[in-house]
Parts: sequence; structure tokens; C-alpha cells
Amino acid sequence: MSTDAPNHPSPAVPPRPAITGTGLTRLAATVERLSLEVREAHAMADGRALVEMAKGVLVERLGCGPAEAARQLELLADQAGIGRLELAADVVNQASRDRFAEVAGELLAPPPADATAGSGRSAVVRLRTAESGALAAGDTQAVAESLLEHALAPLGATAVAIWSAAMDASLTLRGSAGFPVEEAKRWRYVPPGISTPARRALTERTTVWIPELTESGLPSVGHHDLHGARVAAPAESGGRVVGVLEICWPEPQPPQPPQIRRQVEALAELCAHTLESTPGAEPDADGPVADELVDLADVLLDPAFVLRPHLSSGGELLDFRIHHVNNRFVDLAGRPRSSVTGMLLLEAYPLAADEGDLFDKVEHVHATGEPFRSERMALTALVEQVPLSVTAGVGITRHGDSVLVVWRVEDETTRLANLLHHAQRLGRIGGFEEDVIGGRITWNSQLFALYGLDPTDDPVPLAELAGHCHPDDTATITRFLRAVLHHRRPDSTSFRFQRHDGIVRHIRVVAEPVLAGDRLLAVRGAYQDVSAQHWTEVALSATRDQLAHTEQQAAEQSRLALQLQRAIMPLTQPSIDAFGLQIAVRYRPAEQEHLVGGDWYDAVVLPSKQILLSVGDITGHGIKGATGMVVLRNALRGLAATGAGPAQLLCWLNLVAHHLTDNILATAVCALYDPNTRALRWARAGHPPPVLVRDGLARALDNRRGVMLGAISEADYEEEELVLGDDDTLLLYTDGLIERRDADLDECLDWLLTAASGFEGSLERRLDHLLDRSPADTDDDTCIVGVRLA
Repeated sequence: MSTDAPNHPSPAVPPRPAITGTGLTRLAATVERLSLEVREAHAMADGRALVEMAKGVLVERLGCGPAEAARQLELLADQAGIGRLELAADVVNQASRDRFAEVAGELLAPPPADATAGSGRSAVVRLRTAESGALAAGDTQAVAESLLEHALAPLGATAVAIWSAAMDASLTLRGSAGFPVEEAKRWRYVPPGISTPARRALTERTTVWIPELTESGLPSVGHHDLHGARVAAPAESGGRVVGVLEICWPEPQPPQPPQIRRQVEALAELCAHTLESTPGAEPDADGPVADELVDLADVLLDPAFVLRPHLSSGGELLDFRIHHVNNRFVDLAGRPRSSVTGMLLLEAYPLAADEGDLFDKVEHVHATGEPFRSERMALTALVEQVPLSVTAGVGITRHGDSVLVVWRVEDETTRLANLLHHAQRLGRIGGFEEDVIGGRITWNSQLFALYGLDPTDDPVPLAELAGHCHPDDTATITRFLRAVLHHRRPDSTSFRFQRHDGIVRHIRVVAEPVLAGDRLLAVRGAYQDVSAQHWTEVALSATRDQLAHTEQQAAEQSRLALQLQRAIMPLTQPSIDAFGLQIAVRYRPAEQEHLVGGDWYDAVVLPSKQILLSVGDITGHGIKGATGMVVLRNALRGLAATGAGPAQLLCWLNLVAHHLTDNILATAVCALYDPNTRALRWARAGHPPPVLVRDGLARALDNRRGVMLGAISEADYEEEELVLGDDDTLLLYTDGLIERRDADLDECLDWLLTAASGFEGSLERRLDHLLDRSPADTDDDTCIVGVRLA
């Protein structure tokens, strides 16, 4: 009885082609026949390798020789009624207790009714056969072929690629199977920064499942022919992603069960072992790489230390050991360099373990090879149990298996040097920086002189600038501060600066926010004394006088428009409570007087005992917008006395806007509430839809058809009816409440629905809540009419 080959049926292979014909036909048939024989030989060799592994386990456990182990394996297989290859896989699983053994336990458990085909004992044999073939392979190419033939082809996969990750996070195709030779050559190297499935698995450090490659938009090897499902699993060893296993299916695949996902992760671990043990793997940093990294750290002009991974007995990353610190290193806690060297990172700096802090960044760089750089990062150490934090620029890079951390603390000298740089860039005289988080304000000496203060005095915060300017320039300073601190965009303005000693100077101020994502960290800027330019401009007084006269006329018109608007549209009015319907109104005019618009609202009880509700918005600003608003608002009141419905009222109001006014264009919502039936009929003319809040959830009412008023001479409007329930709240508003320059109207409406949902409180408080938290940045008028049925 032979002990070299497993006694199980040979895998089915295609029939060998007959050698017929002449010339190239015979040669092609011969090549195909030899290729089949080579594949059969590899399959048999992988099976024999698995049997030999099992025999080795029996030799160690039974204390017998190889021949006795072979006989015992044969005897046990006959008694169990299974093939010798299946028994060998069981023996190896019981002995190894590795990831493959865990997967085998899942596969051999009783499968659910809808279990995936291919689970069970045959899958365990395939996994162990693939493992034995990979361990016996001489290179990564052979490993890829073994994985595809034994473990992945039965799952429907048709191609596999094994990528190795370099220190710069680039990817090299170390082995592949199922792809054309030219395609594999074309993808032999992927530079850093190219987005592929393997790149995502490397940087995200998780298995990436893509149901259909064409829909993901990610290119990869073979994506022109194999555009079905893809999976990319990181091959991790000792806390470092050494490569990626990528598997390809020709067709889209449904979500895979946990057993298949465990198999893929186990195969990725096998690839990690292969990539580390085959020629071409990255050199270990214990040798020349570590020495060169230490030399590099010592010549740096900034503090730096070299970290080495600290692994558990099972190969898991626990911490990083401080292998070396350079002579520029200064410990935050005041410890000498010799006491820090050799310590674990979390022992030396336990607060570095906070989420998103230094340890997370080091661990990610070590795992993926992606370098990390931050201009402003908080470094914290414990000094006698008291946290001490400094802000520093930090850079982290991986070299082999080691990590180099370099930082530069932002001290007072560095901060002033940065201020000088920004001063030169902005062309200023006095520079400043305000730390919004810490509240620290830094001025240079020129700015103290400009303010007429002693260098020992406290700097003046930017928010208090209005208290040092001429009263006529208060509005200018208010707009400037709103742009920088509220809208977080760079801005500049000129104003008359009044010092405490009575001297008045003409100043230009420039400021820009420093952001980290959406978070405001600081404000930097400069003051420039432009008094000389101002007095030079006085020579052009004649032209300026004429300009001032024109501006005065415009200001008078703006003030007149504002007075007219406020006379008809007060900012607030007492709540109306009629027939059980509570009505509240809020109105906020434009911040800039010359932008006074034509927003209007109305809420009135008609002779029919119905309640008319309306909001509208006139295009344009100033006198024209204000007078147009008066015309349409009063016209709607008069037309509503006829008893017509909202759709008819808008038809008539459109005729007024088109024929009886000076080219007025407007949007509006008109609604009539009947207290007897609780029915509210409404129609709209190009206006944002009303919002209904019911049971704590807000939704926009269905958009009814209707063009804006005055656009065409004849227009029809659709009418909708809504029955209000107890505690229902209806909101009518103008676009000044929600509109933002950086978002479309649907996104703005989503904010309103979110803000209106779940609010508890009176109707008055609800309107104040919406008005105070409005994200609108168009400086437009805002009207809100709230209706609540008690």
C-alpha cells in the first residue's frame, strides 16, 4: 500500500486533446496535454503535502516512525469511512488550532437550511490542501495558483491576485492566477495614491467587499474582463499590513455568508506568511534599515524617536517600544533621554492612547505605510499626574518594521516667526493671532504701538473691535466680524480707529480663519495704517462729494424703504388665537439696509369666519420691492373678501402682478382655514412648500403646480386640502430662513425638517428656535408664520 498519494478520487479534469492534424495543431495539442499533466501533478503534490503534514502530527503525538504513522492514518481513515485526505485535514485541524481550524469548526457545524453550497468537510479539505500547497510553494506565483485551484475556484472565483505593500504604501503584484499574462504585467506596480480595491483594503485595514466592480468605479487588474464581484482582504502580520489578497468573480455576487468571509480572511493570513517568507519581502528593520533609521534621526534638527513594534506571544501588536531618541529630544515630563529609551510608548505617554491621538496615528502608519503629517497636533504628557499639553507639527513615517516620529513644538519664537511670515504675505504693519480654543491672543510690537498700548497691556480681542471704531463705522465692523467669525471666510474692511488718547487713524484690517475641517481653531490677520492714503484721497474731494451725494440719496431711499417695510411688517406681533387656531409670526429684515426686500406675511380673519394665511417674496430690493410688497399684500386681502379659494386668489393676484404693477415678480403661498371643518386649503406660486409637524415629525407638503406671480399673463394654480388634527403645527416661511449659498434648496429644506422635528415647547418658542438657529447666509429678509391647532 502506497503512502505517497492520497486514496481519494482524483479531481475531474477536462479530456486531453487528441493529437491530430499537422504543424501548429499538433504543437498546440501537445502544449495543452503537458499543461494538464503539470496541473494534475501540482494537485497530487498538494494532496501529498497535506498527508505528510498529518503524518508528522501522528509521529509527534504517537511517538512512532513515519511508516507506522502512515499505517495508522490509513487504518483510521478506513474505520471512519472517509478518505485519507479528509482525515489528514481533520488531524491537522486538531493539532494546529489556528485560523484555518476555526474556519473548519464553522464549516463542520450543522449548516442552516439555506447554507451556501460547498460548505462542510470538502471545504475544510480544500482549505488545508491550499495551505499545504502554499507552504510548499517556492514563490508567491505558485501560492496564487494553489489558492485559486483548491480554495477559490469551488466558490466560483476565476482569478486571484496577491499584492505586497511597500514602505511608501505602493502595491506590487507578487503573484496572480486567472489573468492574462499581459494584464498581470501591466498591473505589476501601483504607485501610492491610486485608488483601487486593494488600496482601500490597505488604508482602511478591513476586508472590502464589492458586489459589482463596474458600479464602484475602482480600477484594478483584469477590470475590463472581470467586472463582477471583488473582495480585497488585508494580509496582516504583527500589526502591519504586508499585502492584500484580491479575489475576482466574473459576475455580481450577493452578500456572502460569514463562513465564506472567514475563509477569505484565513487565506489572507496565509498570504501574509507567504509574503514575509518569500524572496522580495521587505527587509527586517533589525538590520541595516534600523541602523540607517537611527542615523537619520540623529542628524535631524527636530526632536525625533524611533519606535519598534511590541508584539504578544501570538504575534499581535500590543504597543511600540521607544528604540532610540535623538539628541534634540526633550521629554515633555522632564525625564532624561536615557530613561525614556527602551520604554513602551503607552508607558512613557499614557495619554497618547486617546482616540485619534498619537498612538492611533503611529499604529496606522505602521500598519499601512501611509505617512502622516499634521501642522497642529496636541501632544500630552503627565507631569506629577497633571496633564501638560503642547501644540506641535508632527510627521510619522514607516521604515521597514520601524516607525520614525518627528515633531516641532510651536513655541513663542516660532509663533512670532509665523506671524512675521503672514505679515509679509498680507502686507501689514501690526499682526495678530487669536487662539479660539485656548483663548490666547498674540500681538507683535507694532500692533501695540498702533493701539497706543504698552507692550505689557492685555491685547484687545477681535470681537471687541467695534468699541474702538468711529460710531458711523460700527455696522461695517459688525459685517466684517460676522464674515470672519460666523461664516468663517477671509475678509477685510477699512474704518476709522479711535485711540484712547483721542488720536483718530484710518485703518485697514485683514483677517482669515484657521480651520480644521469645519472647526475654527484660530484667527490670523493684520492691521494696516492707511491714513496717508486717506489724506491723499482728500485731494479728490470734488469727486468724492458727488459720490457722497449719490450715496446719500441711495441711503435715504433705503431708509425710506425700511421704514415703509417696518410700518407694514413689524418684527413681531401679538399671537392670534381665533376659533382654536393659534397663529404666531416672526419677521427678520435684511442685515444691510440697501438689501431691504419685499417679503410679506399676513394672517387675518375674513368676514366669512375663515382665516387667511399668506407669505410671499417680491424679487428685487429697496423702494421697488417694498412698494410691490404693499400692493400685492393689500390686493390679496381685498380679493380674499370675495370668498374665493386659494387657487383662484392666486390667479387674480397674478393678473395684478402682471398688468397693474411695474413688472413685479413674486412667489407666494396662500391658505384658507375653515374652523368648522378644520380643513385648510392651500396653493402656491413658485414658493417653498409649507411644512407640517405632526406627532413630532416634520414633512413638507406635496408641491402643487404653480408659476411665480407676474411671470405670465394667464396662469393656473393647483389647490390642496389638508385636515388639521390636534397639536398639528403648520409652518409657512420665506426662503430667507433656509437658503444657503453653498447648498441647493432640497438640502436647505432638509435642515428645516430636521430642526422642526422633535421640538417640544410653545409655538412662540418654536419660531424663535428656528429663527435663532437658521443657517441661512444670503442676508435676505425672513418671514415665518406658525399655525397650531390647540
